Amino acid sequence: MARTWLSVTVELLGGRGEELWPWPGRVFAVGPSHTFMDLADAINDGFGRWDRAHLSMFTLTDGRLVTDEETGDELAGLIEGAITEPLDIERAKVSRVVSPGAEFQFVFDLGDEWTHRCVVGDTKIDPEETLGIKPRKPLPHWGWGTIPDQYGRRWADDDGRSRIPNRPTEPHPMLRHAWPGPIQAPPLDLHELRAAIATADAARFLAALDGRDLGDALQQVGAGLPMALEKRRKQAESVALSVINRLVHRAATGDDILAEDLLAHLRGAPLAGRAVPADLEMLAAEMEGDPTASTGGYVDLDTGDVLDDSSTDPGMVGEDAAIDVEEEPDRWLGFDRVGSRDGWRDMADFAARQSDPGLRSRLERAIEAKGAFRRFRDLVHEEGLAQQWYAFSEDRKLGRARAFLADQGIRVG
Repeated sequence: MARTWLSVTVELLGGRGEELWPWPGRVFAVGPSHTFMDLADAINDGFGRWDRAHLSMFTLTDGRLVTDEETGDELAGLIEGAITEPLDIERAKVSRVVSPGAEFQFVFDLGDEWTHRCVVGDTKIDPEETLGIKPRKPLPHWGWGTIPDQYGRRWADDDGRSRIPNRPTEPHPMLRHAWPGPIQAPPLDLHELRAAIATADAARFLAALDGRDLGDALQQVGAGLPMALEKRRKQAESVALSVINRLVHRAATGDDILAEDLLAHLRGAPLAGRAVPADLEMLAAEMEGDPTASTGGYVDLDTGDVLDDSSTDPGMVGEDAAIDVEEEPDRWLGFDRVGSRDGWRDMADFAARQSDPGLRSRLERAIEAKGAFRRFRDLVHEEGLAQQWYAFSEDRKLGRARAFLADQGIRVG
């Protein structure tokens, strides 16, 4: 028989935040047709668990969860990092998801958190050579530790005479909820995101988010989520929950408003104000534009269009195009330009979050004195930070524009 099966070593690290030492372990033969549920049952058999009325969950090195569909949808809204769709523990095949040399985590009972480290062997095996049979389910063929062990071994290489190894000075990262470590996800392609929103293409919108870092673009992602929930609710729900959780955690200006609106869309409830299809990007641009070019403008509460203050001057736009705010006061919402104060604060906050002390210092010096905006813009381009900065800056502006509308009883919808 061809060598098509995986050999998976599973070590029980501990539970309830307490580490076991030495770590008891089992080695399992896992076939091409076996699901993660099959592996979970085999692990629980191998570690002598008879009460199975608890949830099981695997976590892969890229942060993806493998669990039952309901639990996956609930937990997807709580995790940090890139958006990834949970895998169904009943359907996902182990051999199609992990490969030789891979490491992943298994947790049995999300209350007691019996945490296991799973490592796939570097080479595949022939089950008939290794086990003498081809089992229908994953089967342990080696083991050690006290849960229990046929030969009385207390750890993998115990010869019955050696002293017990020293306990590690630090708990395993999985027990400190520090595994997997930070994963550098690729940035969100904002051009692709906007194109998907503009064409109301929910599948394209969700694909643009998959595996991407959304941290600096939550307001921009939030603009497309109502459309995605309407057209592809099942796929979009877990994304919406995750974005809501991140908005609450980030807590920038306007984040609470967007989180509240997205939650209303999830529940099928009305928004907490008058719904207006406001052009939020145009409003943000006009509110924070050059105050010497314009002092402000108006939002058309019927159409959502945003006009600068020249639109009231027949001499500037023509008699037929000029608007009369006094004639229809309930239609027009006026706003003032706010100047550069908020924009300067955005630059300062962006600089402060840089982990490289040298880079942080250069960015902070760039925003001192006259010419700060030009120097800062040039420096972020030189340092390769332009994409991050523009996503960060645009999200801040959108949040402030959203908060301004909410203060007037207006919600974007």
